[in-house]
Amino acid sequence: MGVNGGAAGCDTIKPHHATGEQYLLSGITIIWTMIRITAVARGEVQGVGYRYFVTGCARAAGVNGYVKNQPDASVLMVAEGERAALDAFVRMVKAEGDGVIRVDALTVTLGEASGEFAGFGVKW
Repeated sequence: MGVNGGAAGCDTIKPHHATGEQYLLSGITIIWTMIRITAVARGEVQGVGYRYFVTGCARAAGVNGYVKNQPDASVLMVAEGERAALDAFVRMVKAEGDGVIRVDALTVTLGEASGEFAGFGVKW
């Protein structure tokens, strides 16, 4: 038997409620930090299926949030997830090599995750 009744050779993961940090009882620290990005894409991004493209990117990357057209012809994205997943999402939404969508500029701002999203969708 392992620590706290776990399988032999496995330690139990305990949450640290104040920081959201997770730690193994053996003293090895693993941190899962959820963060939020707010991104604005400019270019040929409205009227070309970009919001649906972004939704597919979000699902592939495993992030939650939404995408929405803006009155200034840009597209707003709000996404939450782990850093690696968000990095992958940002790489994908650049739509490099797409024959119709053209992202000329992508501004990304980091923030604190709220956990308010369950999935990813298009907002109107």
